[in-house]
Amino acid sequence: MPSTPPASGRARSAAVVNEEIRRLWPHPAVRLSSEQRARYELLIVEWAAAVRGEIVEAA
Repeated sequence: MPSTPPASGRARSAAVVNEEIRRLWPHPAVRLSSEQRARYELLIVEWAAAVRGEIVEAA
């Protein structure tokens, strides 16, 4: 079962989200089901937001 962001509203780190993406899609030659593809798209949005947040935090 895919994990979800903590209930407290705190964002997960980009590294944590990236690891979930890698588990979901271990190799580019593997085709994702429509459910997996939808999850992947949500994870990409979450990952991008985490990266932006980490960049702002670092600045």
